[in-house]
Amino acid sequence: MIVFMAQVCNFGKEVKKKLVDIDQSQEWLCQKVREDSGLYIDSAYMSRIIYGRCSPDKIIASICKVLDIPNPAG
Repeated sequence: MIVFMAQVCNFGKEVKKKLVDIDQSQEWLCQKVREDSGLYIDSAYMSRIIYGRCSPDKIIASICKVLDIPNPAG
């Protein structure tokens, strides 16, 4: 049996590092992004963003705002 480990994308690494630095969870981030953007996001959707499987501009912009990290889109 071969098991493939998904790799966290560069943006996802920044998000994870910042969450550790501020001692917050991914679920906390989901809540803050919902409050900031008015868009629904849950932990499964957040995981897809962190692993680079999707990159919705508005949610990524909100994540960057909430965590005070650079937006990879510029």
